[in-house]
Parts: sequence; C-alpha cells; structure tokens
Amino acid sequence: MTTRIDAATSYPRDRVFGEGSHWRAKLGFVLLAMEQTMEDDIFRLAPDGVGVHVARAPMADTVDVDTLQAMAEGIGPASRVLLPELCLDNVAYGCTSGSVVIGDRRIEEELSAATGAKRTSTLGGGVLRALKALGATHVSAVTPYVDAVNVLEVGYLEQAGFVVDSLVGLGIELDQDIHRVKPEFIKEFAAKHVHPDSDALFISCGALRTLDIITDLESQTGLPVVTSNQSFMWDCLRGAGIDDRIEGYGRLFHEH
Repeated sequence: MTTRIDAATSYPRDRVFGEGSHWRAKLGFVLLAMEQTMEDDIFRLAPDGVGVHVARAPMADTVDVDTLQAMAEGIGPASRVLLPELCLDNVAYGCTSGSVVIGDRRIEEELSAATGAKRTSTLGGGVLRALKALGATHVSAVTPYVDAVNVLEVGYLEQAGFVVDSLVGLGIELDQDIHRVKPEFIKEFAAKHVHPDSDALFISCGALRTLDIITDLESQTGLPVVTSNQSFMWDCLRGAGIDDRIEGYGRLFHEH
C-alpha cells in the first residue's frame, strides 16, 4: 500500500509580502443599484496603485424626489461591506441628484459606517470643490432631470454661493434612459445652453456619459467644464493624497 503525503499541512516558512496592488490608496464608493456609467468612469480615472471598491444601494429606476429620498437608508448598510476589515482612505456616495435631495449631513452620517475614512458626496464634495478650485462664481448647468429635481439643484447651488445663470434639464424619468443619451447630443445640448455671463459649465448626473466630451466642450465654449463623475473622482483622489495630473479630462484634472 502506498502512503500518501499530506499536502494540506502547513508549516513555518519564510514568506515575502509586498504592499499589495492598492499601495497608494483604497477608495470606497456607494453607487445606485441600477448605475451603469459611474463605475466605469471611476475605474477609468483611477491611477495605478489606487484601489476602487464598490457597493450598491437599493433604488428604484425612476429618478424623482421620492425615490431619491428613499435611497438614504441603504447608504449605511452598503458602506459597511466596503473592505470592512481594512481602512479606506476615502468613502463616497455617488449620485448627484441624491446628494441634493438627501443632503450632505445625512449622507455623511450614513457613510460613517465605514469608520476611519474621509466621507464625501458627488455634489457637496466633488462638484462644489471643483467649481471653487476653478474660481467659478457664475454657473451654467445642464441636467437630465425632471423639473422637481432641477429646482432643488438650483437652490442647492445658490445656497453654496454660486449664481446659477441657467439650468436646463432633459426631463428624463428613468435612470436607464439617462445612461442611453448619446455623448454627442450632450455636448451639443450643453454648448447651446451656456449663458454668456457664466464662468463655468456644469453637467450634472453620474449616469450621463460625459468623460469623452469635456475637452471638446472646453475648447468650444472657452469655459472650464465640470461633470459629476470627473469632479467626483478628482475630489476622492485629492482627498486621499493622490495628486496625479490626468490628461484628457479637462482643466480640473490638469490644473488642480
């Protein structure tokens, strides 16, 4: 009878450890359950050595005040499953219209489940900080939202100290339809609705596919362009001490 060696037995040995693949920073994101754009953009903008870790919060596909408000309770549970045994450098909530409706204070309270991490949101963190970094005071804004959400967003921006010269929405109710809007259309629509008094253009919503039109829009309008996903990731990276100047996504990433 042949005696088999027990290959399952471990024994002390020299082992070599490194810093891991996410040696520069670990970023956590709470996104919408049906989100199809923001996750792709976040990974695309993450430099080497930066880890992107995503959890999803429940939300109905309809984007209105009631469904956005109802999402608040899912933010905390989602943040708890983001590398629960490790320390994140930043944890962020990824929804522009949700930031407006739920409010920054409530969002930060829910994100506190991810203990020890800096907390931020798409609008209150990324967009506002980006507009201030660019020296903007007068803003033209374009959104895909229905009017009830647009009214709240105007109030939010004005309360933050900006003059909203123009805000024009597309009146889209379903998140899946926002994702389907063609980038070329967004570019033409946004350029058409820039107010002459504005010193920045803001394109709102993480579901809109805007990364590839930022540079062209800046050339066409002569204004810095801030979009939800671009400014959101910029803010998360800068908050984690990652200061890479990433080309191809507008003046925000290049100059700040």
